[in-house]
Amino acid sequence: MENETRPILLFFTTPPSGPARRMESLLAHLARKERSRLRVSRIDVDASAEVAKRLRVTDVPTLILVKDKRPVARLEGRVSAPQIERMLEPYLVGSPETVAA
Repeated sequence: MENETRPILLFFTTPPSGPARRMESLLAHLARKERSRLRVSRIDVDASAEVAKRLRVTDVPTLILVKDKRPVARLEGRVSAPQIERMLEPYLVGSPETVAA
C-alpha cells in the first residue's frame, strides 16, 4: 500500500488500566473517522516493553503520534476527543471525510 505517508497514532495501554479502557471506544471512533488520513495502533506495554521503553512511555494510557518515522506529539493520561483532535490537526494531510455545512 503506497498511502503509508499517513501518520500513525500509537495507543499505549495495559489490560488492567481503567483509564485506557475508557479511551478504547473514543480511539475506535477516531480510527474510523480519520481512516484515510491516520492509522491507529494499540500497543500493550507489557507485551511490547522494549517499544514502550524506547519511546519513554511511563504512564498508561499514552498516545504518541509518529510521522515520517519520528514521534512528533504525545499526550499522557486519560484525554478527551477534543484534546486528541487538537494534537492531530497540524499533522493530518487532506480534508476529513465529513464536511461541515
